[in-house]
Formats: sequence, structure tokens, C-alpha cells
Amino acid sequence: MTPLTPLRCALLAAGLLAGQVAQAQVQPQPQTADAQQRLKWRIQAVAHELGEGTSRDMATALRLYCQAALAGDAVSARNLGTIHAEGRGVPRNDGLAAHWFARAALLGDQEAEALFRQLAVPAEKPDCVREMELREARATAAQERQAELARQAEQQRLDDEKRVLSTAYREHVDTAEQRRVMKIVYKLAPRYGLEPGLVYAVIRAESNFNTHALSDKNAQGLMQLIPDTAARFSVSKPFDAEQNIRGGMAYLRWLLAYFRGQVPLAVAAYNAGEGAVDKHGGIPPFAETREYVRRVQRFYALDQHPFDASLTEPSPLFRGTVSRAP
Repeated sequence: MTPLTPLRCALLAAGLLAGQVAQAQVQPQPQTADAQQRLKWRIQAVAHELGEGTSRDMATALRLYCQAALAGDAVSARNLGTIHAEGRGVPRNDGLAAHWFARAALLGDQEAEALFRQLAVPAEKPDCVREMELREARATAAQERQAELARQAEQQRLDDEKRVLSTAYREHVDTAEQRRVMKIVYKLAPRYGLEPGLVYAVIRAESNFNTHALSDKNAQGLMQLIPDTAARFSVSKPFDAEQNIRGGMAYLRWLLAYFRGQVPLAVAAYNAGEGAVDKHGGIPPFAETREYVRRVQRFYALDQHPFDASLTEPSPLFRGTVSRAP
């Protein structure tokens, strides 16, 4: 036997598609057994077909031939075609014969190709092929179910990990003032689409929950708003806890949108300004800013946070590589 050339394959496929049998119906299956095993099945099939050294049993012969043919044995496929074409031990069925001749031809058997063309009848899918396809469909479905279960388990693991990381701050809310401030945070956070843990971490790094904190750069209140930022987000009373938190949350929400949810960049920009992050292509090389990012991420270790893309165009940094960690 010689392999089919691309032209012969194309001609055969065209013949099949012209109404004799769908190409997919006779496409040989991937070889699931080596040549020695396929030969062993064929020899056993011949013995049962002819009753040589064993009882004559056409049902067993057909099963073994089919097993070998589906594993890639062209001779077994041609033998099956001959059995059905001549009615040897089974009722004659040219449709089944056409299927097996076509399958053998696609495996490179030229004699089977000629026999297939001589029949010139629509092919009929044999029961053993249907059973094989059903088994494969069930196996594929089972694999897909297993893959889906694995995907769900991994997603659950990631969700659990995220939940642990996003709520780890709670064990550090240990003073009456912190609890008072966090009540405001819990009330406002959903309105700004922020996770309370991130706001807690920023407040802790900025003012350590000192409502009256004032820096040497005139940053004011719990979230240390400089006058320009306070004005930008309509904060008229920066030492009022709720107003200050509203302004800080509004800025943090904007930064997350600008840096597309990347927490280290947004936090670095909260400390050094978004312009500095853009200029340095990521977290600026300032010791203060890098230490600030570390302090925040000690209590909020997630690198990604949900964001509202409609708030602003993204940072120019997203046209290239962005540094995500200090």
C-alpha cells in the first residue's frame, strides 16, 4: 500500500462529499494501538471469520476487525468492506461496504479506493462506529465535566484567597476610633466601588486614623488631602471625617480607573501623584513612595481591584510595559 497523495485525497473527499458519504463519517480515527496490536486483532478476526484454530464466529470477527480498523488498520477496514459487499456470513450491505472501503482508502489502501468507487452508493455508518463515537462523546463529556469542575475549584480557591487577602485588615481594627472611622468607610465604600480593606490600608498609611492629621506639605485629615485634591473632589472641610473620606475615596476611585485597577500603581500615585507614576513608567524610585506602597499592601495585598473604566481614559503607561510592584 502507498500513501494517498494530496490530489488523490482531494478527489476521494470530493467523491464522498458529492453524496456518497460525508467525509467526517469515514475520516480515520487517531491510531490508539500500535501496529503489532492492530495486527494481532486482525489475525484473531481472520481466525474467527474462517474458523481456523477456533470456532467460526462472525460476530467476534466483525468486532475484532472493527477494533483494528478504527485503530488505523487499513487491511481490516478493507476486509470488512469485502465481507459486507459479498455477504460473507452476514447479509449483503453495500452501504456498510462503502463505509469500510472509504475508510481503508483514506488510510492509503488503493484497492479499497477502487472498490469504493465501483460501489458508487451512499455509505452507511456501521453500528460499531456509532458505538465508538458514542463512547468518545461520553468520554469527551466526562473530560469536559472534569475540566469544568477543576476550573470551578480553581476559581473558588482564587475567590477564597482574594476574600482572605481583602479582609485581612479586619483583625487590625482594634481601637474605638478605628471602628468609628471604619463605620463611615463601610457606609461609603459601595458608593465608590471600593473595597473597605484598601481604604483602611490607605488611611492607616496616611494618618494612622488621626482625623486632625496635618503634614508639613499641608496634607490634611484622615486621607491626607492636599488643598488642590480637596478642591478637585469638592471637600470643603478636610478635617471632617466623612467629607475627608469621601474626597479620598473619590480620588482613589479615579486613580484605580486611570491605572486600570492596578493597586500598586494607584497607591503610588495617591502618594506621589499620577504624573510621577506616568513620568517614571511605574512606581517612582522615591524611597518614601516605595515604602508607602509596601505599608499599604501589608494590609491590602491584592494587586488588582475592580475599577470603572468610564471615569477616565487610561494612563499612557498602558501603551507599554507597566511596573506593578515596588
